[in-house]
Amino acid sequence: MKERALPSGAEAQAMIAEARKALWVMVGFLVVIWIVQIVNWATGYALSFDFGIRARELSSLPEALTAPFLHFSWAHIESNSGPLFIFGFLAAYRGVRKFLGVTALIVVGSGLGVWLVSPPNGVTAGASGVVLGYFGYIIVRGLFDRRPIDIVIGLVMALCFAYQFTALLPAEEGISWQGHLFGFGSGVVGGWVFRERRRKQVEPAPADPTVMLDPPQQP
Repeated sequence: MKERALPSGAEAQAMIAEARKALWVMVGFLVVIWIVQIVNWATGYALSFDFGIRARELSSLPEALTAPFLHFSWAHIESNSGPLFIFGFLAAYRGVRKFLGVTALIVVGSGLGVWLVSPPNGVTAGASGVVLGYFGYIIVRGLFDRRPIDIVIGLVMALCFAYQFTALLPAEEGISWQGHLFGFGSGVVGGWVFRERRRKQVEPAPADPTVMLDPPQQP
C-alpha cells in the first residue's frame, strides 16, 4: 500500500486557499444557527417543535434537513458550537465541495436514523448528529485517502476528543444517541464514498523488438 507524500509547492498553496474557504464556511454556518436560535428562543422554541424530527411520522421526514439547525436551549447550542466548528473546519479544509457532499450524507443518514429508531412521541433537533458525523469522517479520511497528515489529524482528534465516543451509546433520557450513532456511521461511510480516487498509471507499451541483421560479408 502506497502513501501520499506531504503536500508541497502548488498543492500546499491550493490547500491553504481551501482552508480559508472552509474557515468562512464554518463561520457562516455558526452565524446561521445562532440567528435561528435567537428567533427560536423568541418564539418559545416553537421552531424546534415544528421542524424537529418526529419518529416514524411520514410527514416529518423532511425535518431531517431542518433539525440540525435547531436547538432546545442556549446550553444546547453552546455545547454543539465548539465541536461543530472544530470538526467542521477539519472536515472541510481539504475541499469545500467535497465537504458539502459529506455534510449532505451525514445530515440525511443521521436524520433517517433518528426517524427510524428514536422512541415515539418525541421531537429531536440539534446539530450533534452532524458533529459526530464530522468526527467520524476526519478519523477515517486519512486511512482512505492514504495521506499522512490526515492520518495524524484523525489520530490526534480521536485521542483528544475520546469522550465523544461515549455519545454513541444509550445515555440519559433526552439525549439522542440514535442521531449520534447514525451521524458517526454516516461520517465513516462518507470517508469511503468521498475518498480520493487515484488514476491508474498506464504503463507504456513495450517497444517492438529490434531486429539485428548480420552485416553483409565481403567476398
